[in-house]
Amino acid sequence: MRPLTELARRDLRGVFSDIDDTLTHDGAVVPEAYAALARARDAGLRVVLVTGRPAGWAEVLASLWPVDAAIAENGGIAYLRRGRRLERLYFAPGDPAEEARRLAALSEEIQRTHPFAKRTDDASLRVTDIAFDIGENEALPPEQIEAITSLARSRGARTIVSSVHAHACFHEADKARMSARVAGVLWNETPEDVAASYAFVGDSPNDQAAFAFFETSIGVANVARYRSALNPPPAFVTSAPYGHGFAEAIDALLAQRAQ
Repeated sequence: MRPLTELARRDLRGVFSDIDDTLTHDGAVVPEAYAALARARDAGLRVVLVTGRPAGWAEVLASLWPVDAAIAENGGIAYLRRGRRLERLYFAPGDPAEEARRLAALSEEIQRTHPFAKRTDDASLRVTDIAFDIGENEALPPEQIEAITSLARSRGARTIVSSVHAHACFHEADKARMSARVAGVLWNETPEDVAASYAFVGDSPNDQAAFAFFETSIGVANVARYRSALNPPPAFVTSAPYGHGFAEAIDALLAQRAQ
């Protein structure tokens, strides 16, 4: 990971960003991060949020925040802003009701066999995945996190772990794939254009696919705690952590546009 000061000038069209521990600190949005996000949009950058948080959050964020879209559940679903109207986009086709039944059965089995597994507080707002609290209100050791994800994988689910949640789903989405699809729907971008012409900012293992996909991938400083788990890590890293690091990243991108 190179210092952000080594970022070469690129004509970027926008930025995709994680939320938890990238825009936030201790569960709250850092005011400087929100201000930077607004500055980016005002300067003409396209802005898309990409989170493991639930569909319900993304619908609200896409409605109220100065963003072009919000991707939720690690790529499973997105809400695209079309003027004052929102368009919902699923990554995978299929029957949502059947998907919900499979997820509910998996959740019940995990909780029955592993009593320490607690569903996240936002569980009722989820559509395409289930998530367990590992670092938000609970603090699970690595072996318990592995027990949850191992059981989910044995039942055919995919698992992703963030700084706060362990997720399980039955779709093939990730943050990179859905980012490319959203940019294609909104702006007719090819995946190659998205990888070369947009930045991504994140902090944890569930950002891994995006760190690998985007040529301008940036980690806020707290990503260092996951350095050994990331392959590849982000190309660049900020000096400040959490939302202050996001503001630093946006300032660097805007400074390039001013040159």
